[in-house]
Amino acid sequence: MIPRYTPADMESLWSPARRFAIWLEVELAACVAMEKAGLVPAGTADEIRKKGVTIDPARIDEIERTVKHDVIAFLTHVEEQVGPPARWLHRGMTSSDVLDSALAIQLRDAVDAMLPRLDRLLAALQKRAREHAHTPMIGRSHGIHAEPITFGIALAGHYAEMARGRRRLATARAEIAVGKIAGAVGTYAHLTPEIEAEALAGLGLEPESVATQVVARDRHAAYFTALATVAAGIERLATNVRHWQRNEVGEAEEAFTRGQKGSSAMPHKRNPILSENLCGLARIVRAACIPALEDVALWHERDISHSSVERMIGPDATTTLAFMLERAAGLVEGLVVYPENLKKNLDRTGGLFFSEGVLLALVETGAPRQEAYYWVQRNAMKALHEGASFEEALAADPDVVARLTPEQVRQCFDLSHVLRHVDAILDRALR
Repeated sequence: MIPRYTPADMESLWSPARRFAIWLEVELAACVAMEKAGLVPAGTADEIRKKGVTIDPARIDEIERTVKHDVIAFLTHVEEQVGPPARWLHRGMTSSDVLDSALAIQLRDAVDAMLPRLDRLLAALQKRAREHAHTPMIGRSHGIHAEPITFGIALAGHYAEMARGRRRLATARAEIAVGKIAGAVGTYAHLTPEIEAEALAGLGLEPESVATQVVARDRHAAYFTALATVAAGIERLATNVRHWQRNEVGEAEEAFTRGQKGSSAMPHKRNPILSENLCGLARIVRAACIPALEDVALWHERDISHSSVERMIGPDATTTLAFMLERAAGLVEGLVVYPENLKKNLDRTGGLFFSEGVLLALVETGAPRQEAYYWVQRNAMKALHEGASFEEALAADPDVVARLTPEQVRQCFDLSHVLRHVDAILDRALR
């Protein structure tokens, strides 16, 4: 987490003060559940709240330098302020009961902070896709002109991808909202499953089905993979914008605001800096996947090799993706589209993209497909290399005219026929 890429709400979520405050809530929720079970004197949690605990991360760090244990340092800090009632905190619990339950809350809340941002991006993509539903452009495969699409279809594809990403985030949220109050190695030696369920319910969490000393880390691996998939989708969008903005293409570009400057040396530059930034940040989010997967295989009932990893990837991946979603939404909202250049690029090859229609028309007359393919290809190459009209070359080819009339050839060059299903595609994607 660095300030440049850290939204304020995410900074607050992952701050030491917030982390320790969640630890206290976990301890108090467990205390209340134990009071109901008769293991702790009634009113203990209320007494602790009334006395008040002022979280001082610096004091906790100071204690930890001596005790070399963060949860013990935290409990000591609470006891310094509360006194005797604090002795009932952490009864029968182990550190991971606090750490894992608190981390679940932070990861869950991080998704809750990301979803509205993702909804803004979805709304922007949907609006712009409808706006350019019938703005023709050339589709490309291998970076080479293929067949026509529309700019709206291109954006609708990104919308559909982000919609799938939203569902994955929602699934990850449900799967990660799991904690444990089960004690050392998860056997409830000094607690009960009922106490755990009661405590976690108050925190908005479900109990881990089979806890060891920790919550199973396959949950976390799935969570970070879901984040990475959304980031990868944003990167695909940003990569397209970078291509569209190239001078040789000029089909769309990032908004260039008043007073903005593109280069310290070249005053003419208008660079796709937002898109390039998004591509770079996607690498950071994606980089969390491998460590998260490697955290799954902990030794026996637990070790702490995962702890250092999660202290880094938790804040970094969630905060970075939240920033990316904000930036991507603004990018799409401000995207400047040039329909005239889209049309110019579409016409650049003189209608070569109609070649498949001609091929199919010939096949329908009974021509062998491979022979027909050769006839169409030789005229396409003639048009490409000699600058001839593709349609005129076909109409003058003896093999073609033996099977198709000039009018039938002309009918193969109907853009509206090629794009007749655009509305159906967009309705399916955007519904």
